[in-house]
Amino acid sequence: MKAVAYYRVSTASQARSGLGLEAQRRAVGDMCASRGLEIIDQFTEVESGKRDDRPELNEALRRAKLTGATLVVAKLDRLSRSVAFLSALQDSGAKFVAADMPEANELTVHLLAAVAQAERKAISTRTKEALRAAKERGVKLGNPNGAAALQRAGKGNIAAIAACKAAAEERALELAEEVKAVRASGAKSLREIAAGLNARHIESPRGGAWHPSGVRRLIERIRA
Repeated sequence: MKAVAYYRVSTASQARSGLGLEAQRRAVGDMCASRGLEIIDQFTEVESGKRDDRPELNEALRRAKLTGATLVVAKLDRLSRSVAFLSALQDSGAKFVAADMPEANELTVHLLAAVAQAERKAISTRTKEALRAAKERGVKLGNPNGAAALQRAGKGNIAAIAACKAAAEERALELAEEVKAVRASGAKSLREIAAGLNARHIESPRGGAWHPSGVRRLIERIRA
C-alpha cells in the first residue's frame, strides 16, 4: 500500500509562494491517510498542463512502477488535460488515482479529460475572438501607460519587460527598510505588515493601499 505523490503548479511564482501546492499536499495526504497508503516519494513540477513533456511526472511514474506504488494527484488536471496523454498513461499500465475523484474509472477519466481539453480550446478561441473584435473597433491593446515611454524610444517588448522588472526591483529595495521597521514594531502576519505600511502612508505599486497579497509579492521580491 505505497503511494508516490505528484504535484504541479503552472508558474514559478506559485511554486515559490506555495500557492496551490499546500492545498494539493493536503488533499493527497488526506486521501492516502483514509486509504492506508504510505507516501514513499513526492515530486513537484512547475509546468503548464498543456505540455506533456514533464520530467518530474516521468520520474514519478518510473518510481511508482519500480516500487509497485500508486501515483496520487490532488486533481486529475494536475496530470494533464490532454486526452491523448491520459490514454497513453493508462495504456502504460501505470496505477494512478486523483484525490478529487478517487473512484473514477477508465471511461470517467477519458470523458473528463475530453471535457477539459474542449474547454481549454474554447477559452483560447473566445480570447482570440474578443481581442480581434476589440482591435476592429479601434481599441488599442496592451498597457499604454507602462509602454508609452518605451514606444517613444523605439524599444520593443523585451525592453519593456526588462524595464518593468528593473523598476519593480528598485522599488522593492526602497521598501525593504520600511518592511523591516514595520516588522520590528511587532507586525508578523502579512495583514499586520500591510496595516503598518498603510499607517506609514506608504503607497502600493499601483498607488493605493497595501493588502496582504501585495505584501507577499513585495517580500518575495525583496528576498529574491
